Amino acid sequence: MDLPFTDRPGRRERQLQRRHNNPLFAWPPWIAEPEDLLAAQRADHAELETFRTSFRDLVQRAIDLPADAGSEQVLSLKEELERHYEQACGLPEDQSQQKAAIKKLLEVIMRVLHRHSDHDPVARQELSDEAQARAIHFRLLESPLVADLLDPDSPISAHELLPALLSSPASEVAAAVELFDVEQLRLLIDQSETLLSQLHGHGLKGTKAQQRLGLIRERLEQYEPQSLWPDDSLT
Repeated sequence: MDLPFTDRPGRRERQLQRRHNNPLFAWPPWIAEPEDLLAAQRADHAELETFRTSFRDLVQRAIDLPADAGSEQVLSLKEELERHYEQACGLPEDQSQQKAAIKKLLEVIMRVLHRHSDHDPVARQELSDEAQARAIHFRLLESPLVADLLDPDSPISAHELLPALLSSPASEVAAAVELFDVEQLRLLIDQSETLLSQLHGHGLKGTKAQQRLGLIRERLEQYEPQSLWPDDSLT
């Protein structure tokens, strides 16, 4: 059955679409019913409506912020803007305008904080480091998979992490693997090999999943670059 998935789904619909008829998640594959899709879409839309109200209030709060606002007020506003940006990345429909507005407001706040730290080189360096970290964080959030994984109410449970990685678009996987450290990547590789072996036992090749596993291995190699010479060449 072909389900009417939307072009710009929210996080719940995305995860349902990942799981639908996907042997990486379950064998035999789970088939979503129309009512499952409708429930996910309704929940995503309800979250969108809540966000719209909250976002309008937040923008008004930024507009009303007095010029002599204390650092505590400014930092609180900054944190709320960052949280709303993260949330916007997981919502249905096109949120590019909202995200652009949040970035502009954050730039204004950062300029204010820089002015307050003119005579404190340590504070200025901390602000610079924070800005770089935020830029990386926002870049990764452009991947729907990353946005779903980092959501406080992520629709991807712990046991669904691996199949989600192995069945997502390559660009999303390449971004997602940046979230993991060496030990986590090694574990993902071991678990992937076990899962793909099980699929092979069911007569499934898992070519796409093998390619995604290759991306996880490439990320690990960036942490552990291979020696240019075989060990015995040094003797």
